[in-house]
Amino acid sequence: MTEPDERLELALAEIDRANMADPNMEMDGGEEKPKVYLYGLRMTGWLEKLAPDASDALRVAARAQHIERWTVPRNEFPMGVKGYNQWRTGLRKFHAKRAGEIMAELGYGEETIQRTGDLLQKKHLKKNAETQMLEDVVCMVFLEFEFDHFAAKHEEEKLIDIVQKTWGKMSKIGHEAALGLEMSPEGKRLIGKALA
Repeated sequence: MTEPDERLELALAEIDRANMADPNMEMDGGEEKPKVYLYGLRMTGWLEKLAPDASDALRVAARAQHIERWTVPRNEFPMGVKGYNQWRTGLRKFHAKRAGEIMAELGYGEETIQRTGDLLQKKHLKKNAETQMLEDVVCMVFLEFEFDHFAAKHEEEKLIDIVQKTWGKMSKIGHEAALGLEMSPEGKRLIGKALA
């Protein structure tokens, strides 16, 4: 039986091992890394900043947020909003299942596995503090690492709408962290305009 203190470390390592197989690469500090592996590390980094005393369930959920995401391609679902929502719902269930399998192998109890699954499926958002924290972390990773790249591909009107929707998902803790981010001048301008 795995010791409780070791379980989290082993669970995170197993999630990383799975995510290292991502064929999609992203540059990080001049080095190419598997995209979902890098995403998991960034999620953990922001969780450590916002909630250093987070539970194992929340820590696993943060690292497993996109576990093996590339294996469920968007193009296997219909185009349009309905198809996109089906894809996202399917992904959340898949991520919860994969995280649960890893946790079960390491001896986590059913209650903790269920909590992790609920977090990954965004259950009780705005009502559950851990679900809200996970959403804040997702938003922070988007704003710090993905927003500028995303902004280069979209019209200003759409970007302002996305920033406003992102802001609406976040708590006061997330808002304060977001306002302290170092961003490109264009990123700052768009966020300032969206929040005006």
